[in-house]
Amino acid sequence: MASALLSALRYSDSLTVVGISICTAVVCEAISWLLIYRTASYKSLKSTIDKASKKLETMKSTDSTSASSNLLKKSSKTKKMDRVETSLKESSRDLSMFKFKSGAVVALVLFMVFGLLNSLFEGKAVAKIPFVPIRLVQKMSHRGLPGDDMTDCSMAFLYLLCSISIRTNLQKFLGFSPPRGAAGAGLFPMPDPKSS
Repeated sequence: MASALLSALRYSDSLTVVGISICTAVVCEAISWLLIYRTASYKSLKSTIDKASKKLETMKSTDSTSASSNLLKKSSKTKKMDRVETSLKESSRDLSMFKFKSGAVVALVLFMVFGLLNSLFEGKAVAKIPFVPIRLVQKMSHRGLPGDDMTDCSMAFLYLLCSISIRTNLQKFLGFSPPRGAAGAGLFPMPDPKSS
């Protein structure tokens, strides 16, 4: 009984950070839903992007299968594909601008929660990393902690990892992830092959 209580106390700081990260992700997604996802303009932009990306995919697949078409048909198909790509880029840009207003509110919430957690866990190791991380990661994982034990994990590093993973998975679970054809849909968007 006493060892279970001691074990629970040992992990209480890290569980507190993870719990607050989960609550913050839920609050941020609720704010995003209120300001973005429930509006008719967002839904119309999303459907426009989905239709344009499907149309572009079908045009590209039919272009690669019909190799016997003449040069005139190819140039008109290329022009149509360029128009669809331009429309897709414009819709994606409009969607990004539409999401910008809730992004500011979400950033404000995240800064406030981070400041609160930073004051609660200042100079306190909240977790142990089971290995010694590389030098670049050490600067983040050991930020603000006294001592030379590089396996100690600061609140900022644990909160960063939790926020990234929990919020992304929550967005996918709730269906709030960006449309497939949206430019910049993801952390590392694919480069445009025509620009290179």
